[in-house]
Amino acid sequence: MALNLDQKKTVVAEVAEVAAVAHSAIAAEYNGLSVTDMTELRAKAREQNVYLRVVKNTLARRALEGTDFECMNDGLVGPLVLAFSQEDPGAAARVISEFSKENDKLVVKLVSIGGKLLEAGDIKRLADMPTKDQAISLLMSVMKAPVEKLARTLNEVPGKLVRTVAAIREQKEAA
Repeated sequence: MALNLDQKKTVVAEVAEVAAVAHSAIAAEYNGLSVTDMTELRAKAREQNVYLRVVKNTLARRALEGTDFECMNDGLVGPLVLAFSQEDPGAAARVISEFSKENDKLVVKLVSIGGKLLEAGDIKRLADMPTKDQAISLLMSVMKAPVEKLARTLNEVPGKLVRTVAAIREQKEAA
């Protein structure tokens, strides 16, 4: 179905708005996927708060102009689906990576984060990034470790004194 000029402007504005606030973007070739597979992919993307859209490449290039993902413009060739991470930088990579394990017809072509174009194979590294909650948990455990060690060290001094007094008492009782 051909789009008229107003519809094209709407699509470009929508994708540009999403790209302006997105943390990362993935472009994957979906050639050969069935409608059922694409519906399943869209459902998984919605669950993870990932914006997923099939856009004509010329419209995608216009939408990505002036955003961090402008570096992807040269690679936008062929039938591609664009996935943008809204909250978590690794969300789009996780959705596309997991889905491509089940369906070999979904092939990652472009990966971009922070205005840098990465190799398509780097999607694994991006997908393995911790979520915001996991990162906060890791940070808190690192911050808590020195305090716990100090508390254990300070607690050991009276503990050692108690053990020494108990050993002396046992020695005197034995004698």
